[in-house]
Amino acid sequence: MQVIETFGHYIEKMSETEPSRARRLLKTGWQAQNLKYRFAPDKRLLPADQYLARLMMDTMLQPLKKPDQSVLVSVFTPCELMQEAGLSPYNVEAFSCYLSASKAERALLQTAEDFGISETLCSYHKTFIGAARRGLLPAPRCIVYTSLACDANLLTFKEMADFYQAPCFAIDVPAGHTEADIAYVADQFRDLKRFLEKQTGKTIDEERLGERLKRSRRTLENYDRFQKGRVDKYIPADLVSPMYCGMTNNILLGTEEEERYTARLLADMEKAGPARGKRIYWMHTLPFWSQAVKDAFLLKESAQIVGCELAQVSDLEHHSDDPYEDMAMRLVYNSLNGSITRRIDAGIRHTKETQADGVIWFNHWGCKHTLGGSQLAKKKFEAEGIPTLILDGDGCDRSHGGEGQTSTRLGAFLEMLGEG
Repeated sequence: MQVIETFGHYIEKMSETEPSRARRLLKTGWQAQNLKYRFAPDKRLLPADQYLARLMMDTMLQPLKKPDQSVLVSVFTPCELMQEAGLSPYNVEAFSCYLSASKAERALLQTAEDFGISETLCSYHKTFIGAARRGLLPAPRCIVYTSLACDANLLTFKEMADFYQAPCFAIDVPAGHTEADIAYVADQFRDLKRFLEKQTGKTIDEERLGERLKRSRRTLENYDRFQKGRVDKYIPADLVSPMYCGMTNNILLGTEEEERYTARLLADMEKAGPARGKRIYWMHTLPFWSQAVKDAFLLKESAQIVGCELAQVSDLEHHSDDPYEDMAMRLVYNSLNGSITRRIDAGIRHTKETQADGVIWFNHWGCKHTLGGSQLAKKKFEAEGIPTLILDGDGCDRSHGGEGQTSTRLGAFLEMLGEG
């Protein structure tokens, strides 16, 4: 732990005066961690999750190694077109997670605020803005983002387009779910194809794109089967694999690597032993850094996180053979698009599918959609017989921790579930 704190301190300090050197140090440190994942993985995890850790780190390193072959994206942006154009996803939320895990986020958050960013903006977005402003993170080839589902997107990506002087493409997602809404978004994806071809000089083959979208669907179906099939299985759970899934089940959909991960999950599930302990379904982002949350769930037989909302936002009932309509449907029917009741109903459905004993709705600081819907969510979950804990905190910024209260409330919730 002291090594990580020292590493984060150097990144913070060095990025203030020598950003290029700080970037090289960051890349070297993450490469070293990746070697550890490859040659000394945590044997307590499923082999599939060991693979996932390497896959996610590879994804993070690619923009640092080849920024001119990367595209800055929001977490729910379908990336199949970018993959066909030879661009790697450079994701704001993921980079902020990794900078927080490296214990380098505090100075970056302060830098963003010094440049006029509000304290109440989502800390994932604010951390990335601060890192970019310090010169720690390189400029991408281009930027592609959606209006779904975080209002911070509307500020962050415009800010980064101006700062990096990078070409930018915004996908507007209406709150409705009509055929007209799907056609409107699909047309934007057709425009995105032309935008990416112009930026990269590569022609996107629509037949290959269609095959990539089929792979995306198979991947999501694999993950859905895993979630439904784990009900009577004990799956060791850490605090980062659910977040990795929330990232890769969005930005890596369409890749062979992500489909391979979900196939490995299914194979590991078949070998897993019988279920034991209390089972929790987690709504929204997860504070992986929190010692209180680690004490409750990190590789514990007594209680495990058996699912995370962010990995299951896609609606598998809606599908089109047209790749542009298929990507549009993924956004239009995303469980976070539209009324908060759609999100709550999806959470209830996924909770029941995993036969979880309870739900934690995490009120991440700065997320108005989550904070505003929390009391209605608790009411609706509990009306379905699902005990629900509303937990306040921050998924990225340790200064909003409240560890004592988190520990007390988690302990009381798990004790109450044990009595049920």
